Amino acid sequence: MNAVELFKLKKTFSFKTGSLFNRHSQEVVAVDEVSLVVEQGQSVAFIGPNGAGKSTTIKMLTGILYPTSGTVCVLGLTPWKQRNELARQMGVVFGQRSQLWYHLPPADTFDLLARIYDLDLPPYRKRRDMLVERFGLGSFLTTPVRKLSLGQRMRAELAASLLHNPRILFLDEPTIGLDIVARQELRDLIREWNRQDGLTIFLTSHDTGDIEGVARRVIIINHGGVVFDDKVSILRRRYLGSKVLSVKFHDLPQLVVMPGVTVIKASDHALTIEVNTAMVAIDQVVDRVLKSGSVADITIEDPPLEEVIAHIYSTPQDNTQDPTNQEL
Repeated sequence: MNAVELFKLKKTFSFKTGSLFNRHSQEVVAVDEVSLVVEQGQSVAFIGPNGAGKSTTIKMLTGILYPTSGTVCVLGLTPWKQRNELARQMGVVFGQRSQLWYHLPPADTFDLLARIYDLDLPPYRKRRDMLVERFGLGSFLTTPVRKLSLGQRMRAELAASLLHNPRILFLDEPTIGLDIVARQELRDLIREWNRQDGLTIFLTSHDTGDIEGVARRVIIINHGGVVFDDKVSILRRRYLGSKVLSVKFHDLPQLVVMPGVTVIKASDHALTIEVNTAMVAIDQVVDRVLKSGSVADITIEDPPLEEVIAHIYSTPQDNTQDPTNQEL
């Protein structure tokens, strides 16, 4: 059984516009016949600009909204018809909304959630203790949530979402507001849970570090429809035609002039250039750079993933992807 199945999912909203004496109805298509399949155990990033239909799709997957047409199946259940049953099998973490009680310590919230989910106490306590150890919550388990750092709170949020042993985890901007260290810690925990325990991850984020650090597959939605659905690595290969070289020199280097090479930044002892790999091979550029001066350090990077995604948004797409392509 697949974790998520969408077939020609569509959601429209109607509202009234015009003046008081000249009102008329207007319809907006938020999600436009989206079809996709997510196998159990996959880690998927579901991303898109504001207004693309991403949040509306998530709300239909979790049973908050029902579709205008099409079908939705999550863990074999219809979300808006079997919401209570589905809630026992899914976890949800919202970066800007908390399921932890603000004035209570995480330990008390965990006990309350165990009551809400009607968990048997011995298995619950065993799983709670395992989560506390795995997520490093012991030092602040009895500290009121209001006194926790954002990084500590998000680790406790993630642990709380896993108390009832869900089969799928929806993450909405889980690292928003976190510092670099806390972000990486949270990504490592999510990735570990996915790989070691087979938990299906459905992530939405505007942070490209989340996408690259957590997901193996990326689904990009824009204007209500899917414009890309494949591996993160394929996304980079298909839409990245350039590399960025950052070089530090011991002394003043010679100027690097080659077809397909653009200088982004230059100083007496540092150089950053962009290489169009369709025009010139990267090894040829590296060879020229090494000959241009005494090199102290050199790095080769892809442009930021957000640039790749922005390029996809601005480019007309041939949306013929097979949504059941699961070789990920």
